[in-house]
Amino acid sequence: MSEQDNPRREFLRKTLTLIPVVTVASTSLGGSVLMATSNADAQTASPAEGRTPAPGKAYEPTYFTAEEWAFVNAAVARLIPADEQGPGALEAGVPEYIDRQMNTPYASGALWFMQGPFNADAPAEMGWQSKLVPNQIYRLGIAATDEHCKKVHGSVFAGLDSATRDEVLKQLEAGAPQFESVPAKMFFSFLLQNTKEGFFCDPIHGGNKGMVGWTLIGFPGARADFMDWVERNEQYPFPAVSIRGERA
Repeated sequence: MSEQDNPRREFLRKTLTLIPVVTVASTSLGGSVLMATSNADAQTASPAEGRTPAPGKAYEPTYFTAEEWAFVNAAVARLIPADEQGPGALEAGVPEYIDRQMNTPYASGALWFMQGPFNADAPAEMGWQSKLVPNQIYRLGIAATDEHCKKVHGSVFAGLDSATRDEVLKQLEAGAPQFESVPAKMFFSFLLQNTKEGFFCDPIHGGNKGMVGWTLIGFPGARADFMDWVERNEQYPFPAVSIRGERA
């Protein structure tokens, strides 16, 4: 697959390697930054197939039902697909990351002010403006999307071919399907954000298995001794290290 055929992974790789900065500062992708990598550096990088996580026991979801789990796996596989540059979201364990997040205070809205009234048009500084919390948004959004796919395409989302899945995801992003239970655009924004988080998080959270996300962008991980490389404009020569001390 060429870069033109797969702009999503190319966007992740290029945008996260253009700005010379120091660290992954938060759980979201917005805090992920690193040094630029030259073409010569890229040629010396490990081959993509060597970064695939070793297969292990299949993860059993604790929040999602079997139908919801099939949706999550199918969706993240299209948001960050595997290609010649390396494994994608599915291989990196992003579904596991999202499922584990659904059982946290974040997903239940326990960390947010959840008393109404809610104003959907309020500026972001006013905080969360919906009675729905993330785990509800996923449950309702998946059900609504599957129902929409059955009516329009004759199958649930997970049963569609790749091209049709991409088209459905584009519609969700644009807020085109008018769901009664949850805004389609809201559901897609959580799905995309959590997919990016799962691809670049520390493996302790269930995603970024084998540190494939960090390897893709050249991030050193939880090392404490790479600061002297920040201003060199050179590729960091050592593999990424996780919080647990695992090496990529």
